[in-house]
Amino acid sequence: MKKMITLIYSPRELTEELQGLITTLAEEFPLRERGRGTRVTFRKVDSEGFVSRVIQEKPGTICIEYSSITAAARGIGSALAGLKGEETTSFRTLGIMIDLSRNLVMKPSYFKYWFRRLALAGYNSLWLYTEDVYQLPGEPLFGYQRGGYSLEDLQDLDRFARKLGIELSGCIQTLGHMEQFLKWKNARTVKDTDTVMLVDEPATYQLIEKMLTFWDKALSSRRIHIGLDETHDLGRGRFMDIHGYEPPLTILNRHLGKVNEMCAAHGFTPMIWSDMYFRLSNPDQNYYDLTSPIPDEIRESIPKNVRMVYWDYENTDPAVYAGMIRRHYDLGFKPIMGSGIQTWMRFWFDHEQTCRMFLPALEACKQEKVDEFYFTMWSDDGAYCNYSSTLADMYFCADLIYGGDGKKRAAARFDAICQSDYAAHMAVSVMSNDLPKIDLWNGGLLWDDPLLGILYDDYDRRCPGFAKELIARYKKIIRKAAPLAGTGKAGDFAHICNLLRVLVLKLELRQKLLAAYSTGNRAQLRRIANQSIPPLIEAVRIFDESFRVQWMACGRPYGLERVQGRNALVIARLNEVARRIGEYLAGDISAIEELESRMDADGPVDLTFQRYRRVSSAAAWN
Repeated sequence: MKKMITLIYSPRELTEELQGLITTLAEEFPLRERGRGTRVTFRKVDSEGFVSRVIQEKPGTICIEYSSITAAARGIGSALAGLKGEETTSFRTLGIMIDLSRNLVMKPSYFKYWFRRLALAGYNSLWLYTEDVYQLPGEPLFGYQRGGYSLEDLQDLDRFARKLGIELSGCIQTLGHMEQFLKWKNARTVKDTDTVMLVDEPATYQLIEKMLTFWDKALSSRRIHIGLDETHDLGRGRFMDIHGYEPPLTILNRHLGKVNEMCAAHGFTPMIWSDMYFRLSNPDQNYYDLTSPIPDEIRESIPKNVRMVYWDYENTDPAVYAGMIRRHYDLGFKPIMGSGIQTWMRFWFDHEQTCRMFLPALEACKQEKVDEFYFTMWSDDGAYCNYSSTLADMYFCADLIYGGDGKKRAAARFDAICQSDYAAHMAVSVMSNDLPKIDLWNGGLLWDDPLLGILYDDYDRRCPGFAKELIARYKKIIRKAAPLAGTGKAGDFAHICNLLRVLVLKLELRQKLLAAYSTGNRAQLRRIANQSIPPLIEAVRIFDESFRVQWMACGRPYGLERVQGRNALVIARLNEVARRIGEYLAGDISAIEELESRMDADGPVDLTFQRYRRVSSAAAWN
């Protein structure tokens, strides 16, 4: 871990905005009014773009030249890490979107931990992705048992973020992705389909007005993200029953017009995810179709004040990104770029996948003059990522945005500010690297039923011997990460080692079980039941406990039950494996049917996973 430089400043020399920034940072970082350390002064420079310079004026004294409060914050981050020199960027906004709607709702205190570290890396915007996790007056089932934020929570966070030069904006949904609210009987009047609200229904707009009124009071930002993405079945539920068929693109556009007028009444400039304008322009709903035109009547009626966010987590070719950006320009809009730091369906950030998404997007944005860049951090399938680990990738990405190479300077900044080990974070991130023909999913390996082996068998068909390779990979990571357990202020190395130990034992168990059963090795089956399964059950219990510690440290308790239930089912099913082996060895059953029911290795199979319910069982879920 790199020691931070203590910075000594004079309060009399600070502007009001610098005073707020420095006193907020000084609550946690070594910025002092007096004492021993490096003397720091500040000088604001006129510049059309971002400029941050750390200049050594004489021994023991530095000057931070800055063009904005964001530039000053990044300059302080550089100084704390002992970095000097100039940094510039063509981007005026560097932001993060944090998914708070898939079980984990972060505590306000944890957000403050993040805000300081984001500011010191040069981030100046954060979107709170909140589908129904805020307390909406008059709607008791909105976010019921979900741990939603109160108005006071958000007002306090807003005041804190503004001191650090961070604009906090609501990122909500006003059409689709509302299944957590629409599942309640009381919501039936605003329900089109299971996930989409009912367009043209007065009650829908009364609900949206409540949403906008809440966010108007909650945050000072006049930008609000109103969603509208992935409404694939728009107009095909109750809307069709009431009004008959209408082209979804027409419905979408009319709805946006109404919500935009409501936003204007609150002084909001709305942002939307732009995907459905492109999807609904072609029969396959292909987001990346670069040829199908959007009808002129639709193009001309899209409100011109709306900001479109082009999200893309799939493409690796800069030309595709550039083509999609130009499609936005052709539509009449300069897009905001939404890339991703790969946190979803991961226990630790996936650096390799982040680079696949981010690097081509960055290249295209520079080429096409896009100047607002956001990193989404989704929590699909249960929010089980170790979120503090992702700061390493945030610092990597920020370094590239500000003209670095994501290596030495990013590591120095991260190691000092986060008091952790950048190289170790990157070493652990390879746990999710794919194998040939396998899009690796560690959550699936953890929760894959140990007797049915749905995911294991599919992986073994695609990549024979995959388990041996993964076991070696995981053991190597454990050797690197275990000595760091309990150290640092980012990344829980002890917890990730607990996970990897479970995965190693579980993969070994499946290997032994299949080999022993297929060869009729009764002695080995007995050893599996008596010697292999008990330590694996204990390893799952240890992992479950450290997962709870991780969750409760950063989030509210709601949603934890989802992951605890999965872990408990693994233990129950491991006990069932031992029981089935016992029945087989005792002669109570002539075969273990679950091990007999395995797919032909050469079968034309293409299974799609990445969701817990697809690996825990093949049984019906209704």
